[in-house]
Amino acid sequence: MRKGKIDIKDISPQIDKGKYPVKWEIDIPFCVTASIDSDEKPCKLYLQYSKKSDNHWQSVEMHPIEKDKFKGEFIAEQVGTYFYTIEATLDINKIKFDKFSTVYFQRPQARFATWYEMWPRSQGKIEGKSATFKDMGARLPEIKKMGFDTLYLAPIYPIGHTNKKGPNNSLIAGPNDPGSPFSIGNEFGGHKAVNPELGTLSDFNKFVKKANQIEIEVVLDIALTCSPDHPYVKDHPEWFFYNDDGSIKYAENPPKKYQDIYPFNFYPENKEEMWNEMKSIFLFWIEQGVKTFRVDNPHTKPVEFWEWLIKEIQAEYPETIFLAEAFTEPTMMKFLAKIGFTQSYTYFTWRNTKEELTEYLTELTQSEMKYYFRGNLFTNTPDILMLILQKGGKPAFKLRIVLASTLSSIYGIYNGFELCENKVIPGTEEYMNSEKYQYKVWDWDRPGNIKDYITKLNRIRRENSALHYYRNLKFYDSSDENVIFYGKTSYDKKNSVFVAVNLDPFNTHKSILRLPINQFRISENEEYDIEELLTGKGFKWKGSENEVELNPNDEPAMIFKIV
Repeated sequence: MRKGKIDIKDISPQIDKGKYPVKWEIDIPFCVTASIDSDEKPCKLYLQYSKKSDNHWQSVEMHPIEKDKFKGEFIAEQVGTYFYTIEATLDINKIKFDKFSTVYFQRPQARFATWYEMWPRSQGKIEGKSATFKDMGARLPEIKKMGFDTLYLAPIYPIGHTNKKGPNNSLIAGPNDPGSPFSIGNEFGGHKAVNPELGTLSDFNKFVKKANQIEIEVVLDIALTCSPDHPYVKDHPEWFFYNDDGSIKYAENPPKKYQDIYPFNFYPENKEEMWNEMKSIFLFWIEQGVKTFRVDNPHTKPVEFWEWLIKEIQAEYPETIFLAEAFTEPTMMKFLAKIGFTQSYTYFTWRNTKEELTEYLTELTQSEMKYYFRGNLFTNTPDILMLILQKGGKPAFKLRIVLASTLSSIYGIYNGFELCENKVIPGTEEYMNSEKYQYKVWDWDRPGNIKDYITKLNRIRRENSALHYYRNLKFYDSSDENVIFYGKTSYDKKNSVFVAVNLDPFNTHKSILRLPINQFRISENEEYDIEELLTGKGFKWKGSENEVELNPNDEPAMIFKIV
């Protein structure tokens, strides 16, 4: 190396050497590290950054954290894409890294939100009849009271008639069966219309306004598929796939078959026209006040399309959030996150043991994935009623929602979870008599519900800033393999929360927890006060090792902090 030369290297974070943008939020510092290789000590090292729409670069001096390694950080003022790079100075010379990286800053709701999945057809009070937007609006105060701030609606569009599905996904439907809401489109319109059973577009707008007034954000489900009766089938037959006999192919997501749905061919001759029409669906609902979309089965459509669409939408509406409903192999789930999806469903629903949860959540929140993949931990979905919920009763529902709501800063439940609903089609994870295929009337106050428990959990989340963050999860030792122990600390170090959960819904377990008391400058011989947040009880603990007993029929979990 010649005298006076500086090499800047190991810039982090970068996703695939800067090919894809890092994801971050505007309310917390974005930290960048870099190393230098120099034959002389440089005078200064700077982190330079600029919003994509600006021509002005700002500089922050970086500080050494170890030999030849430096750290710098900044907080973005606005949502959107930012560029960042490193500059070093040696005497009067300035050396700038020859490439810049990108980071997409989003609103805090991209990272901290509490989702409630509502199926519109099951919010009414009359058997055999759909709820309306007015009926749905009547439930908003209850959902808000439980502590949910994000309301995800299953598809609200007109439903096709051809090959309509019957109860429990049967191929034969009666004249009064509503069919699957994912079979989109009929004589009343397609993806830019609402099911007349629910009301009008004006009624939907009133519903969104009512939700926003009590600080609930409404999420729409976008499924880019059509019923055979969708206007697109007649107006654009070239947008579909065909069998040898000339009939249009129906959709499949093995092992599932959807005889009532046609998938799109995303590469017709008029691809640009077709893609712009798909984009216009999202723009239409954004104009109705929707900022967040749950996208159905994105892995069954071209990744190239999603990368284009998300960039196009966020260039005009940078606050838009996209949740990928892609229960598929890990590589594809990660890829969808890299190319732009804000949040992703996860394998959390199938992770039950201490080892499984620790390994998986460490990967999500502490590996490189933390820079591009935000895991939205749903406790259940209409398609996923896992075995522990089928067999474990109320204790299983309580322990799983504690895990979901505290392991991740984003979590959700599908309506009925608060009632501990666990009727299943034998041999499957599918709910029996699901509202996916029929009208339902729920007694939202029926005995055995855990609404008060959920309300406490969500209050604890709101009141403890440590639980507002995603990348701050740490696991700690517990002596019993059935008890998992972890904690979170806020960025300003002012709030720390610890969680111990009995993963066995059938048996009581005792476990010695090893608390990181050095973090609080507490010695091994010192007593200190513990507050358990779910029950409000206080304890005196001493030293780092203390024993807890978790009875699943009483309290399967403890959430506590040092007072």
